[in-house]
Amino acid sequence: MNENKTNINWYPGHMAKTKREIKEIISTVDIVIEVLDSRIPKSSHIEDLNSFVMDKKTVLVFNKYDLCDKEKTNKFINYYNDLGFDVITCDSKNTNDFKKIINYVNNFMKEKNQKRYEKGLLNKKANVLIVGVPNVGKSTLINKLAGKNISEIGNKPGVTKSLNKIKINEYFNLIDTPGILWPKFKDEETALNLSSMTTIKESVLPIHKIAIHILEKLNNEYKNILKDVFNLETFDLDDIEYYYDKIGEYKGILKYRGEPDYDRISELIVNLIKKEKIKGVTFDNL
Repeated sequence: MNENKTNINWYPGHMAKTKREIKEIISTVDIVIEVLDSRIPKSSHIEDLNSFVMDKKTVLVFNKYDLCDKEKTNKFINYYNDLGFDVITCDSKNTNDFKKIINYVNNFMKEKNQKRYEKGLLNKKANVLIVGVPNVGKSTLINKLAGKNISEIGNKPGVTKSLNKIKINEYFNLIDTPGILWPKFKDEETALNLSSMTTIKESVLPIHKIAIHILEKLNNEYKNILKDVFNLETFDLDDIEYYYDKIGEYKGILKYRGEPDYDRISELIVNLIKKEKIKGVTFDNL
């Protein structure tokens, strides 16, 4: 893939509005939590984050950590640590990992309030801003933190539309934000990685292009998964009819007018990622 900027645009109006609103309230924020998808820890990192959260303490939550290639993703954790970020790994659906976030905030505020006490000031309740690109599991995580269904959950980007203040407990307020992306993607690789994890609506890029990207990633780095999931030893775009035919046959998708049903097979491939049936992958590389 070339590194030139693409002509892919994805920037609904609420995203620009969100950045403006964050700038207006950032002075009241104590900690910023950015939720990343552990399978794409580079592509899902908001590239201009510092421009609107300023110098606020920022913690990166590597969500969906159970779905990633830990060997590769841990290299990114070390990379972000070296840049000065604190990192928390999290599987927000099935574990109590969310408690690590509460403990982190409590410890941070304990130190901050000790300094306030020394100055004769009262304790301050934590105001925590949570941000992330669409569909990284932010709403599920918020519901875990709150102990009830506060945020609407969807397996598509763009559910949250405005800033929303949520009381987590008597010491901790959370400010939820809509998913944030940038006006143009710097390269096609980033756009395809985000699309593969359904961060970008599937209508923005052709579904067959996303499916092929997934197959190429598996072929280049996860041949065992390619074999286990699709019964393929390899994949070659130059002979796509042959390989799509093999996938269709293995998955029971009938041919369409004598050819592989490209649309249905592509949809199947994308949905296997979307429904978290393909695990142990990280599409970004350092």
